[in-house]
Amino acid sequence: MIADDQELVRAGFAMVIGSQPDMQVVGQAGDGAQAVALAETLRPDVVLMDVRMPGMDGIEATRRVSSLQASADGRPTRVIILTTFDLDEYVMAAINAGASGFLLKDTEPETLLSSIRTVFNGNAIIAPSATKRLIEKMMQDGYAKGDTLAGAPSEAQSVAADASSPSARPAYTDPELELLTDREREVLVEIAHGLSNQEIASKLFISLPTVKTHVAHILAKINARDRVQAVVFAYDNGIV
Repeated sequence: MIADDQELVRAGFAMVIGSQPDMQVVGQAGDGAQAVALAETLRPDVVLMDVRMPGMDGIEATRRVSSLQASADGRPTRVIILTTFDLDEYVMAAINAGASGFLLKDTEPETLLSSIRTVFNGNAIIAPSATKRLIEKMMQDGYAKGDTLAGAPSEAQSVAADASSPSARPAYTDPELELLTDREREVLVEIAHGLSNQEIASKLFISLPTVKTHVAHILAKINARDRVQAVVFAYDNGIV
């Protein structure tokens, strides 16, 4: 399903998706409220969701769609956020609302299609270039757990130690962080930097199956649904 307030944008995405034998556009929405209503009725596997739409925006729509019960075949509806760079703060909020990833609106058709398949199979996607911008945004704003992303963190949420110190730790940490091994933390850092499994394997000089095993253990230990939530967890806890 495609949710965007620009009809030409919806038509363009629908044309690309409709050209694939394994995909079908089952519905189109022009605002967040319509997107939620259609998702409740159609139970699509994947929703491409714009962020800034009239009435209910894509953030609230993502939260509601992500909370829907799984369809009759047991598949949840997953959301991919479509964004532009100047909406990074909204993207971060949408990820916290349950999105399975995000793409830029000028993404190549092949990337869009492969990303839809990736999310359909239960994984997450993060555009590497957008990941870099999110890193810069969170560092600039001093992002910490509980921030609304609309303003600076409260004093209680600020990092207490000098970030340049090897022993620096954030003022807030999840207890799950202590469950990770040193190698798992290394892998989590690279996930947060937007590296693929293959890139992590090359950088850390380990095999691809080993990386996949580490990723699975990380997600299980920190109770993350996918890699996107793992990225949020990494920044929440100040390990990158």
